[in-house]
Amino acid sequence: MTAKRSYNITALQRGLELLKLFASVEGGLSAKKVGLLSGLPVSTVHRFLANLESSQFLKSDSEGVFHLGLSCITLGQAAHAQMDIRRISFPFLQELNQRTRETVHLTMRQGLTAVYVEKLDSPEPLRIHSRIGSSVPLHCTAVGKVLLAHLLEPELEKILRQLELRRFTENTVGSIQELQTQLVRVRRDGFACDLEEHEPHIRCVAAPIWNHAGQVNASLSVTGPLVRMPTTRIRQIAPLIREIGIRISHELGYGKAERPLPKRGDSISARSKIPTESKSRRAVTS
Repeated sequence: MTAKRSYNITALQRGLELLKLFASVEGGLSAKKVGLLSGLPVSTVHRFLANLESSQFLKSDSEGVFHLGLSCITLGQAAHAQMDIRRISFPFLQELNQRTRETVHLTMRQGLTAVYVEKLDSPEPLRIHSRIGSSVPLHCTAVGKVLLAHLLEPELEKILRQLELRRFTENTVGSIQELQTQLVRVRRDGFACDLEEHEPHIRCVAAPIWNHAGQVNASLSVTGPLVRMPTTRIRQIAPLIREIGIRISHELGYGKAERPLPKRGDSISARSKIPTESKSRRAVTS
């Protein structure tokens, strides 16, 4: 077994230790008090505090007392949300994994990417290679399109302006207009597909998870190789993944779904157009 490598960055470690001091006191700390508690020279403390303040991990008041800043709040909320949703979702992900025998992911948006925060592998010999913590594009993955589709319009417009529509396969979406059309279908149907748009021979179907405030900050997906994910199977999986997404949402405090809870065995509406195998692959993005 390879030993875990250790990277010690003294300045970074000192900065993190200083932040921990602020978590243990009320009312903030002055530079002098930080120096006494940390044992560092006041001149050194001032440099650390200035850098932490410029990155909004700290803020100072008119009396020169420092407090934890907005960046700490943002990180804390994100960490709490990820831990909570992973804990609540896990038994539902297990059910989805057992019923489909395919790889299941739980995903959250981070900037212009979607990040896997939980994963259950397929028990089949041929399976998908991915790992928790890795990120995938928003525009050509099922999980990414679900996250995009449920953004509020001003935020969606902002994100679309920033997206680089990199072509990964011949099926990758080619324009913002095409992507917007797909997002309308995702909102209407309650699920999104990736039909070899990000990786050749890999298909995926994903559904949204709503939080207590009615926001979609996470999505779950079933991913498998093309040989096990023909159109007919995607039609079978889509209502199941929608159902489980809404069940997780209810556990997170979401009280009113946008559409009735799908029943097991419900078929996909005729309006939910999943392409047939006879159509050209470039035209089958959903």
